[in-house]
Amino acid sequence: FDATTKYPLVVHVHGGPAAACMSRWDTTSGAMSAMDYFVLCPNPRGSYGQGEPFTQANVKDFGGGDYRDIMSGIDALAREYPIDLDKLGIYGHSYGGYMTMWAETQTTRFKAAMAGAGLSNWLSYYGENDIDEWMIPYFGASVYDDPKVYEKSSPIVFVKKVKTPTLILVGDRDGEVPAPQSFEWWHALKTLGVPNQFVVYPNEGHAISQPEHSFDYAVRTMEWFDRWFNAK
Repeated sequence: FDATTKYPLVVHVHGGPAAACMSRWDTTSGAMSAMDYFVLCPNPRGSYGQGEPFTQANVKDFGGGDYRDIMSGIDALAREYPIDLDKLGIYGHSYGGYMTMWAETQTTRFKAAMAGAGLSNWLSYYGENDIDEWMIPYFGASVYDDPKVYEKSSPIVFVKKVKTPTLILVGDRDGEVPAPQSFEWWHALKTLGVPNQFVVYPNEGHAISQPEHSFDYAVRTMEWFDRWFNAK
């Protein structure tokens, strides 16, 4: 890179949350780097690799410390590299899609966003997904026993703060983060006049795996950031 030139930065939030970014490129991030974007894949609290207390540090705190870690990572990177802070983007799938939805309720710093298989409403999600057992260790109780702890981390509660143009992608047969979660987000953004694009991939589950769909997913994401980074 040319240290005298400012470059866009796209943040890629991994799934999980109990997972981690490793020292490798995925297809979309590698292509974005080739498009002259810096790409940050952070491992905020809740990720693997820094010990059990760190992995458990987002219990009852989804969208709290993990969000602050991601934002502080952006600012730390900008102190070291020529980042154009007027051209920030964020995207992710699953937990990464959730954090994308959450981040755009908390800040207007992002120029564009892509939420893949995102989770917009913890309260409705609890009754829709195929894997609800995983939530009690994180939230401490079921949604029926303690709805408030789920509500405080639900992006839909704060959706009127969203201004970021958002691409929403999901598979129609997703059992882990069902498509109605994306429909809720799309409906809210459409109602509120936030620029958006919504694509539901037929015969796809949580992972978008059919070659023509995975290709579209990657290209559509890159075109979305390119469009809004260059919007006048």
